[in-house]
Amino acid sequence: MLSLRAAALTDIGRVRRENEDRYLLDDKTMVFGVADGVGGLPGGAEAAQCAVDEIAAEIRTRRLEKDSELVAAVQQVNVTVATLGQRMSPSMGIGTTLTFGCIHDGVLTIAHVGDSRCYGVRNRELSRLTEDHSVENEARLRRTKGEVVYYHEANRNALTRCIGQPTPPEVDIITRPLVAGDRYVFCTDGVTRMLPDTDLRVVLTRFDDPKATAEEMVSLAVRRGGPDNATAVVIFVDAV
Repeated sequence: MLSLRAAALTDIGRVRRENEDRYLLDDKTMVFGVADGVGGLPGGAEAAQCAVDEIAAEIRTRRLEKDSELVAAVQQVNVTVATLGQRMSPSMGIGTTLTFGCIHDGVLTIAHVGDSRCYGVRNRELSRLTEDHSVENEARLRRTKGEVVYYHEANRNALTRCIGQPTPPEVDIITRPLVAGDRYVFCTDGVTRMLPDTDLRVVLTRFDDPKATAEEMVSLAVRRGGPDNATAVVIFVDAV
């Protein structure tokens, strides 16, 4: 038998005028995750809030157990956010990342669009469970297939997928059976830009409490300059 402890924290940082990050933490429906309004577009906070609200509503209504059900739910959220964007910003639209996980029967299933991330620690070893949907990453993947791809360095972190885009986004689904002692974090790029993977591993293994872990992770990001909103949702898996 396994039990979970979870905590979340978000901070506006030192530069932004508004916090456009949102998080999901629902112990009852076992859903955890983050959304980060896309920079450069208006309505980032509204897009992120809409995304987490819609996913929470979907999961309260029905168990999303199959991969296809998760993908369909995320694509429906995309439609809802895109529709909101047509009202708020007809010329540009609005957008957000969305990375969240549902836990059923001892298995964590992650749905991922954008560049927010999920990491897991098992036996003190850190694994990045998601891949950023960025220009740089897409170019790297295409190059492994033999394609010749160029991009401007200034655009390397630009998103290639987001929630709110006109066409249904491709949704990455990652499945991970839970083991006692596992630790997970869902976080926005305001954290990952300031904390390299080596530091994330240290923070995730240092504390015995998810609240202290989330606080240290977000606090470190802010202390190191806080150029963006910083949000973390931390989950500890315990044996009963």
